[in-house]
Amino acid sequence: MTIPTVTLNQGTTIPQLGFGVFKVPPETTQPIVEQALAVGYRHLDTATIYGNEAGVGAAIRASGLPREDLYITTKLATPDHLAADATGAFQRSLDTLGMAYVDLYLIHWPLPARDLYTAMWTQLVQIAETGRARAIGVSNFQIPHLERIIAATGVVPAVDQVELHPVFQQKPLRAYLKEHGIAVEAWGPLGQGRWPLDWYAPIADAAAAHGVSPAQAILRWHLQSGTIAIPKASTPEHMAANFDVFGFELTTEEMAAIDALDTDQRLGGDPDTNNGDGPPAAGTWTPSPNR
Repeated sequence: MTIPTVTLNQGTTIPQLGFGVFKVPPETTQPIVEQALAVGYRHLDTATIYGNEAGVGAAIRASGLPREDLYITTKLATPDHLAADATGAFQRSLDTLGMAYVDLYLIHWPLPARDLYTAMWTQLVQIAETGRARAIGVSNFQIPHLERIIAATGVVPAVDQVELHPVFQQKPLRAYLKEHGIAVEAWGPLGQGRWPLDWYAPIADAAAAHGVSPAQAILRWHLQSGTIAIPKASTPEHMAANFDVFGFELTTEEMAAIDALDTDQRLGGDPDTNNGDGPPAAGTWTPSPNR
């Protein structure tokens, strides 16, 4: 299976479907990632704050796959951000992963009240110039955050990884990203388990029409929307199902019906209020069924 890729503005390509390890315990990361690689995933998304970079690196080495066949993303942790030490944090991530380079390095959160994200972006630009990060980007950045770092450095992020799923579609942000050539990457692409995926008729109907699961229909919606999606799964069955989204295509009408589900309400943390004082607070809104 050849996974479609998205060409980034910094000259590299990224697989459009990846495997995320958020909340995967360090002690089980290696076998879970080994299974994901066996299924066919070649894009792995981790972060320093997840505490499982070592397991990701161990799984890659155990797989025997050539490093150049894999796409590895990790992210700057909040404590290192607050210490204004992206450079040191990045090297520690490389050491923990056991790698000479990563394909993508992201600032995990802007932490706007701390007013350090422009300085951190400047350090990422310097890291990229060494070749140890093939591309650099951000996560959870809003339009004002993006405008500021671009104005300060002249360097446009390759990626903005944000909460994105059918009930929170970030349409104004996505329009800005498209205008500036920044790829959109979805975390929580299936809604973070906060609502049964068949609650919404357009999703359930699209899944039934194509003989797939609601999760597969949603992932297909992401892919056809041009989004990079990084679902997570802990069982081989779910890993394989999330990967099996290339044998069908949603119709224009099905895409439009899912597009119409947007509520513009977050389920995850708010980048404007998360300032590193603790784990990002989840949104309080709960989706409701429309069947």
